[in-house]
Amino acid sequence: MSSLSGAMAEAWRLVASLDPRLGDIVGLSLRVSLTAVAIASVVGLPLGALIAVSRFPARRTTIVLLNALMGLPPVVVGLLVYLLLSRAGPLGALGLLFTPSAMVIAQAILITPIIAALTRQVVEDAWLEYREQLRSLGESRLGSVATLLWDLRFSLVTIVLAGFGRAAAEVGAVIIVGGNIDGVTRVMTTAIALETSKGDLPLALGLGVILVTIVVALNAAAYLVKETAQRRYG
Repeated sequence: MSSLSGAMAEAWRLVASLDPRLGDIVGLSLRVSLTAVAIASVVGLPLGALIAVSRFPARRTTIVLLNALMGLPPVVVGLLVYLLLSRAGPLGALGLLFTPSAMVIAQAILITPIIAALTRQVVEDAWLEYREQLRSLGESRLGSVATLLWDLRFSLVTIVLAGFGRAAAEVGAVIIVGGNIDGVTRVMTTAIALETSKGDLPLALGLGVILVTIVVALNAAAYLVKETAQRRYG
């Protein structure tokens, strides 16, 4: 028990003193995950909304596939990205393997289906309610997508944050494509796994505290934004 309390005390000291090791790892983690979320949002939000307002023969199959992709095994995604970016792969000449860019690609692939599927559900409910009104105004499919995305922007913040939480908590894929290289591709989750296996509990606990704090803070901010918007716009 004393060793655990000592590790906790040392972890808090590292966090309070803004230890450079923590800062480098946290900074890289945020850059990778936020970039992946931005890419996934640019693709997933309009894709989900477009599926919601469109009717085409394979629509049900597309929705089922999209929902299934939400549960993509991270290690499988990591393996596929590894094969694409390895020297023998089709994108090997880019030299992206074991770099932060490879980690961004893997995380973006993982969270794009999540953002798209959840967006489709939210937008489809709104489309059923406002479809006739939008049609009476002469809105095209793409115009309706843009209008609904803007109108639902506060609700979609929660979806984007869900994607960020998934990206920030990812371990398997980023280890495979990033290699967990100290000072290059070591992020919070991979560092926690490594330091725990090495027995360096203070650093692992410190990173865990920061990771949980970031996720809680972002979700609290999203909740406040949504509540404020509901009060302001009814």
